[in-house]
Amino acid sequence: MLTYELIKKDDATGARAGILHTPHGDFETPLFMPVGTQASVKAVSPDELRDLGASIILGNTYHLFLRPGMELMREAGGLHKFMRWDRGILTDSGGFQVFSLGALRKITEEGVEFRSHIDGSKKFLSPEISVAMQTALGSDIVMAFDECVPYPADHSYAENSLHRTQRWAERCKKAMTRDDQSLFGIVQGGMYKDLRSESVMRLNEMELPGYAVGGLSVGEPKEMMYEVLEYTTEMMPSDKPRYLMGVGTPDCLVEGVARGIDMFDCVFPTRVARNGMAMTHTGRLVMKNSDFTHDFCVLEEGCGCYACRNGFTRSYIRHLVRAGEIFGLRLLSLHNLWFLVNFMKDMRAAITEGRFTEFRKNFWDKYEYGKKR
Repeated sequence: MLTYELIKKDDATGARAGILHTPHGDFETPLFMPVGTQASVKAVSPDELRDLGASIILGNTYHLFLRPGMELMREAGGLHKFMRWDRGILTDSGGFQVFSLGALRKITEEGVEFRSHIDGSKKFLSPEISVAMQTALGSDIVMAFDECVPYPADHSYAENSLHRTQRWAERCKKAMTRDDQSLFGIVQGGMYKDLRSESVMRLNEMELPGYAVGGLSVGEPKEMMYEVLEYTTEMMPSDKPRYLMGVGTPDCLVEGVARGIDMFDCVFPTRVARNGMAMTHTGRLVMKNSDFTHDFCVLEEGCGCYACRNGFTRSYIRHLVRAGEIFGLRLLSLHNLWFLVNFMKDMRAAITEGRFTEFRKNFWDKYEYGKKR
């Protein structure tokens, strides 16, 4: 069973440093989880993930449900054995992917009927089926099946959705069968404080091992996301881990940590790497830009990723990206993942050493997300 140990809390903000105790190891928080959608973090091996410091990765229930499927995952002995990963795994419930299908799905109280994006065949996911799939995957953290409220949504829609999500969470809890897996509930409620409050209260009554904040980073302004996050985390229990789903840009990580979030995940670092973008402490580098043609510096001085510590230059990586060479995209993927995983470790050190406010200020003094160079 997963537990959370609070080590240090920042006096000026809600930032926390802790330890997540799981069946596959103890991991320091705050942390970033690379996303392995289909039992693989794109272009990166398990050994490389370990080398860059990743402690927990995320697997996608929806995609693994469609292929290779529940029976093969049972036969394989679970996701850890299947993908040769010996550290933590969190699996999402499949809810977000199903609801993003739009017209291709139909929501009922029992669950969601949808058509596979692979072959158009009819499929069905319910709280019980989602938990059964995650049981077969053998993840350390199982996410409750929920309905992700779109933005914008009126109060009535968000309220009805929230109540369904709560009923589904209770069904997920009843469906859990393994002592080595921990179920996280998901706080929903759209952008409405009263609904977020109700969601937290009702989930707290279930006494789950951890809680996630869902339904954010779905198109709302970042200031609104931070506002919702601020009052939501203040209502959440302090002795349980808090997970903000689907967020992975440095600015959102800093502000999420400042509001008491312990865990994050996002496809962002590997997705933008495949589009030729590098992440740095001052903003993004669009490697296709001609500015880098004769730039023989590494992606970022002082970076410990495979690309930077081995001296691969911006000029060389630009050449690989423009030539469509897979190695260039791998170098950028390794760099971006190293950047985010170790960015979180730097924040943890700032919290434990009592200098998080300074860290946050220094970050904003030099970071510009939209800056293209």
